[in-house]
Amino acid sequence: MQMPELVIVLGFAIGAAFGVAGLLSGFCLMSGLRDYWTKDDGRKLRSYAVALAVAIVGTQLISGLGYVDIGKSLYLQPSFSAPLIFLGGLMFGLGMVLANGCASRALVLLGKGNLRSLLVVGIIAVAAQMTMKGLIAPARLAFLQWTQVSPPHVSVPSLIGALGVGEAFAQIAAVLIAAGALLVFAFSDRSFRRAAGQITAGAVIGLLVVAGWLATGYFGADEFNPIPATSLSFVAPLADTLQYAMFSTGLTLSFGVALAVGVFAGSATTALLTGRFALEGFTSAPHMLRSTLGAALMGAGGAMAYGCSVGQGLTGLSTLALPSFIAVAGIVGGAALGIRRFAPVAALATR
Repeated sequence: MQMPELVIVLGFAIGAAFGVAGLLSGFCLMSGLRDYWTKDDGRKLRSYAVALAVAIVGTQLISGLGYVDIGKSLYLQPSFSAPLIFLGGLMFGLGMVLANGCASRALVLLGKGNLRSLLVVGIIAVAAQMTMKGLIAPARLAFLQWTQVSPPHVSVPSLIGALGVGEAFAQIAAVLIAAGALLVFAFSDRSFRRAAGQITAGAVIGLLVVAGWLATGYFGADEFNPIPATSLSFVAPLADTLQYAMFSTGLTLSFGVALAVGVFAGSATTALLTGRFALEGFTSAPHMLRSTLGAALMGAGGAMAYGCSVGQGLTGLSTLALPSFIAVAGIVGGAALGIRRFAPVAALATR
């Protein structure tokens, strides 16, 4: 099997595993935040914290051992626009509340027959493509050029290293602080310690982030035909999937497209085998309008923020990149705004 073909197979397998875990556990940052803030139930949010801790430890380990050069990834570029990334995150966070789920959750739910998610996934893809390469792209690029900076440090280990400590010590310290805080938060709750399914789901999804880095950055490493090192992310891959479905004869199948198709396949297979498959639609025209607006905000915002609640929230933060912290701050801020304003309405939709 050629290297690009292996990356595609691995992308599909990783996506399928995510689809299975996501369907069985309900893994979703938006649901986790909403339950934590409105129902005093932190199990899903703590599962997300476990996933992030595992992703950080695993990603930094394979990076430190030299298996994957995450320094060349999208998240650790020397120049970035903090206002653009934060605004994009804010839009995405608000959008995922309006649509009652993030991009990855919509793709998982599509596999179990949720036709609302078909609209959400499609609009995310269109809005993202418009923002990255289409009608909205000139405005995005103009704002990027106006606000981008090239700071001396773009990651937490680099910041710690500025104190005069060695590179290896700085990386280890950053990992211990970040992962340690996340695990303390997760396991400080007795009900979560008893939630074996949520703990397992978090650990599995964290490992899938590491697997994604290995698939693209290790197995896909080829100096003659390099594949960008990346991992789980869903806004740009959904846009690429739509484009590939329309113009496949002129395009090359990518890791992101295989990942998105794999999530749908894994979720659909699991739903059929476990009796969870059921066709669902919108309950009203306002419900459809709200989901449409939310999906558009997620597509455009995710493109501006270079990722979604998984693409930045797990994959980006696993690199300990400062822009990822900015994006996640925007996502959480947008979610807080949306949940405070729309939580009672959004709760009407069954997930």
